[in-house]
Amino acid sequence: METVKKFAVNHPQITSWIVLAIGMVIILVWSARDVGFTASQWVALIITTILLAGACVWIIGWEDDEDEEEETAAENEIVEAQTESQEDS
Repeated sequence: METVKKFAVNHPQITSWIVLAIGMVIILVWSARDVGFTASQWVALIITTILLAGACVWIIGWEDDEDEEEETAAENEIVEAQTESQEDS
């Protein structure tokens, strides 16, 4: 269990992808169970659903990258201001 927690902390996007893909596949199977797909159609749908979940997590991750860049820029400005105030003293 500790290994799973460590993996989730170290790889949050992959973990999100796995969890979202599992949920989406369950919903797909539940909603299309009576349609009468062949085995190859099921495989194609499930693979496409897993890839779609990955694309969703990737797109949501763009916002995280932007937030990190903004935080880094703000931290750099604070450090520069502190350095300038120490030089003036």
